[in-house]
Amino acid sequence: MADTVKDRLRTLVYFEVLDDAALDWLAGQMVRRTFVPGETIFIEGEPAAGLWLVERGRVKIYKLNPDGGEHALHILGEGNTFNDIAALDGGVNPANAASLSDVTVWLLPSDVLAEAIERYSALALKVIRALAARVRYLVGQIEDLALYSVVVRLARFLLKQSEDPALSGPGVTRVAIAAHLATTPQTISNVLRALEDTGAIRFDRHRILIEREDILRSIAML
Repeated sequence: MADTVKDRLRTLVYFEVLDDAALDWLAGQMVRRTFVPGETIFIEGEPAAGLWLVERGRVKIYKLNPDGGEHALHILGEGNTFNDIAALDGGVNPANAASLSDVTVWLLPSDVLAEAIERYSALALKVIRALAARVRYLVGQIEDLALYSVVVRLARFLLKQSEDPALSGPGVTRVAIAAHLATTPQTISNVLRALEDTGAIRFDRHRILIEREDILRSIAML
């Protein structure tokens, strides 16, 4: 198991600068957890356990509004990490996390991550750059929600989905997509039919296939 975790750590932007000895040490500190579909991984406001790494399955990171409505901030898959900020600053979980499918994850405790950053200066620089990239992504996500219609947001999501396996597969339902785009499942269904009418996409059972990327990019205003 440790070798598998070590190989996964090596692929992450945070840890790619570390040598085999450092990776062996980190892999030995990680804890493997499994979750069934719909199971809560952690709750917003609770103390953060550490940095999570997805081995398999789909995980959603989400917030709840005062009325109980859900907004999915991220949909994550194999090789993705989550709860990075809280793991690094020692604070509480800034959002909720739950499984969208059968999920296997690895947890790197916060104190171990902090010790690694103190030991390895190259790791500290990688963390800073990766967090800066995460901030840029979140700014872009806020701009999409504030400035663009559901049609544009969904077109952009479908284009991202074609490039990122984490955004497709088990658990990434229309309900999950609606929560991610701050709309309703019915609206997603309506917009998908409208996109199909343009010739940009087609349906293959439960899959959405891009037929004309040029049309979809035009709708996405890219």
